Amino acid sequence: MQFMSILRFRYCVFGVALGYWLYQFSTDGYDTFGWRFRHLTFWGLTGAVCAAWLMLSLSRKGRPPAHNALSSSVAVLNAMVLFLYWKLYFVDPSLVNGNGPIVWHQEYYLHLVGPLLMIGDAVFINRAFKDHLAGVSLTIGICLTYILWVETIVRPLNIKPIGSVTSGLPYPFLNDMVFTQRAVFYATTIATALIIYGALGLFKTLFFKLINRKLLSQRAVFSRSKPRKAQ
Repeated sequence: MQFMSILRFRYCVFGVALGYWLYQFSTDGYDTFGWRFRHLTFWGLTGAVCAAWLMLSLSRKGRPPAHNALSSSVAVLNAMVLFLYWKLYFVDPSLVNGNGPIVWHQEYYLHLVGPLLMIGDAVFINRAFKDHLAGVSLTIGICLTYILWVETIVRPLNIKPIGSVTSGLPYPFLNDMVFTQRAVFYATTIATALIIYGALGLFKTLFFKLINRKLLSQRAVFSRSKPRKAQ
């Protein structure tokens, strides 16, 4: 029953993630270089599709948890999407939605439900956050790759959004910052990603320690209450 529940859950997670990934190709024009790949949210969604497929493959083949580095880094990437989007949204929606509001179901899936599903699988089912060196390295690598992508390729090849300092960066508020300010923002964001990685890893460890301790306690109570056989 537990195996079938996990399998169904992963089929659902992968199907919805793939559906929203494909949906992105019908919701916007192609008038900007990099298109959806300009946005960290789409990187998070693409990572979610890949990780969800790998997790589903493990369940379909009956294999134990694996792909710890990828699973944990994708979970952190999606947690960053969730954190940064709503942090900026509640300050001013135009900071992240320069082209106006997006469809409500897409907004909540991409920036809330989808990330929580990825985090849930990584923490509770796959039990990732084990191979810390590989996981942290991959997390930092993804962050640096995205920063280099938007700064050296996306910005020079796009003329909008237009800010008070520069133009072409995917999020409007970045175009109002000089490079040193953006560098500080990027460094802070990477540091936040590492804090999230550590927090999720610590939560996973404490959660399963608590569960195992509870199970051992229940077994001890059961063994004491079990009637002894007559001599």
